[in-house]
Amino acid sequence: MMRGLLRWLLLVVIAAMALQAFFLARIALAAVVDPQSTAFQRSEAWRILQERGRLPWRQEWVNYGQISDQLKRAVIAAEDDRFVSHDGVEWEAMEKAWERNARAEAQAARRAPAKPSATPPPAHPIKLVGGSTITQQLAKNLLLSGERTLLRKGQEFVLAFALERMLSKQRILEIYLNSVEWGEGVFGAEAASQHYFRKSASRLSAYEAARLAVMLPRPRYFEKLPNSGYLASRAHTIVARMRAAESP
Repeated sequence: MMRGLLRWLLLVVIAAMALQAFFLARIALAAVVDPQSTAFQRSEAWRILQERGRLPWRQEWVNYGQISDQLKRAVIAAEDDRFVSHDGVEWEAMEKAWERNARAEAQAARRAPAKPSATPPPAHPIKLVGGSTITQQLAKNLLLSGERTLLRKGQEFVLAFALERMLSKQRILEIYLNSVEWGEGVFGAEAASQHYFRKSASRLSAYEAARLAVMLPRPRYFEKLPNSGYLASRAHTIVARMRAAESP
């Protein structure tokens, strides 16, 4: 029995090492080859196809120099203002995210009705929401699933460090801006610029870039609310912060 257990553990270790080798190979390839799709895009394509029976899809890769500096600074100001200086993970931001999640869970528990139940509700996996750098977001979108568990978050850390060591900051931002979601079936800066403003990503104004940056956490939500007061107000805030944002 002990021999069988050891054999099983060995297979698990080998499988884990093979997966890490696959991830590292994908990252190394991304240093010189533009990714044709990401894990997140493929899962979204499958979801949209199942729901609609067709696949409306907009994405067009453009080089780093063809993306407005306004958009680069806007995304950094909104998502990761220390992007050019950190090593892939912002531990202080992660700690604040933990605290926010703990407070949200405590508030939800207080609001829950205190009804006696014969069967206790199923335990939910611990989730960590927020605090992700641009590098972490790219690691997740490029290679991982969308679940928010501690195990997946740990893998995200490892891949973020690998991205920082194998790719330049400019390349990381280039891949991120060309693959991030900006609406239902809308991926990348060029597709988003054409979809929302009928112009190239190289011609975005500061305010247009800021609006796109504000959409990033919830792009499909804001796509349906183009006249959102929050979107406009937050965009003005990001415009003011863009002056201090540094892009690679």
